[in-house]
Parts: sequence; C-alpha cells; structure tokens
Amino acid sequence: MNSTFASLEGKTALVTGASRGIGRAVAVELAGAGASIVVGYRSGREEAEALAQEINGRAVHADVSEPADAARLVEEAGDLDILVNNAGLTRDGVLARMSDDDWRVVLETNLSAVFYTCRAVTRGMMKRRAGSIVNMSSIVGLHGNWGQANYAASKAGIIGFTKSLAQELGSRGVRANVVAPGYVKTQLTDVIPEAARAKMLDLTPLGRLGDPEDVAGAVRFLCSDEAAFITGVVLLVDGGLGM
Repeated sequence: MNSTFASLEGKTALVTGASRGIGRAVAVELAGAGASIVVGYRSGREEAEALAQEINGRAVHADVSEPADAARLVEEAGDLDILVNNAGLTRDGVLARMSDDDWRVVLETNLSAVFYTCRAVTRGMMKRRAGSIVNMSSIVGLHGNWGQANYAASKAGIIGFTKSLAQELGSRGVRANVVAPGYVKTQLTDVIPEAARAKMLDLTPLGRLGDPEDVAGAVRFLCSDEAAFITGVVLLVDGGLGM
C-alpha cells in the first residue's frame, strides 16, 4: 500500500456503521493511511471490537439516529479531522404497502443521523479551520429504485444536505463530499434475486459488482490533503452503472 499518496498520518477519523461491509473497509483503509480510527457501531459489537483491535483503534457504541447519542459519540471520539457517515439500513417495499415505521426508521437512520453527527462535529472543525466530512449516499439516491422509495429519499437527501453543508463550511476550510456507491458486495446486496443481479451487471460497463475496498479507496482520497480543493462533489463509485 502506498502510504504517502493520500496519507492521513496524524489525523483522527470517526467512521459510523463500521462493524461490517463498506464501513469496515473504510475504517481499515483510513487506518492503513495512518489515521487513528474511532469505530462507531450500533449492532455487531463483537465485529466492531475485533476491528478496533485489528487496526489499533477504538470501538464506541451509539445509535446515531438519536440526537443525544450521536452527540455523545462525537464527543467521545475527541477532536476529529475526519467524519465518515456510513451507518444505514433498508426497509424495502412498494409505496402502497409501506408502513409509517418503515419510512420513519429509514429516514431517521440514513438521513437524520447524518445531520446529527455533522452538527456535532462542525463547531470543532470550524474552530480549527480544517476537516473533511464524507457522507455515504447511493446510486439509488440519484436514480431511484423500485421498492425503495424510503431508501432513495434518504440517500437523495444526503446529497442536498452535503452540498448545503459544503457551502456553509467552505470559508472555514472544512470540506464536505458525498460518495455514492453502486451495487457493492455486502449484506444489503446479498439478498438481490439472481435475475435482478444479472440485469444490473449487464448495465454496468465494468461488468462486476463492486467490492467494499473499491469504495474505501475513494473515501480515503476525499479525506486526504490531495483532495484539498474538492468540496460539494458527488463521487459515483459504481462501475459506470450511473452514466
């Protein structure tokens, strides 16, 4: 691994939803770049603690969909140079049969949590006149998806929120960007029916599902000083599916 390009040496990063999947890969990548990592998790305690031990970081339990818990997580993390909001979930179903709870839980976990954690970190970052925030959206937030109105709304909301944040924080030297993965091999995509998976691959120029590490590399770059003049962007990591 090239640790000089996009080095994060001496920086502290909080990654939410880091116990598995993309969040885990991001934590490993940022640690490999030299950052001290705080592994934020709501479920998967054993995985989170094992990961923290592996990368010489700290695991902190929190439900970031709760304002007070999100603030506590940020406070326990300390002076942060980097925040990666990755926590998220799906509750799929067609709109006509979608329950209020399925709508609310997805919006609270995927979108409100981003607001709560960003609000908690911004004052410290603005005071230090430095910091990088990367919020995880999805190709679904740009193009929509059948049976995912709640998920698409939450991920589209993250894009508008982050662009607004980038405008508010730019004069203080704080950057805010979005990474929007396509279909990546995680627990969320394991449940996709084979026919839908085949159709998806047909539409993907690179002809494969992404790996969590593909997304992690993009996050590392946006967190680094090499991306110092990049803010308010939406970086698609989707094998070309969203063209």
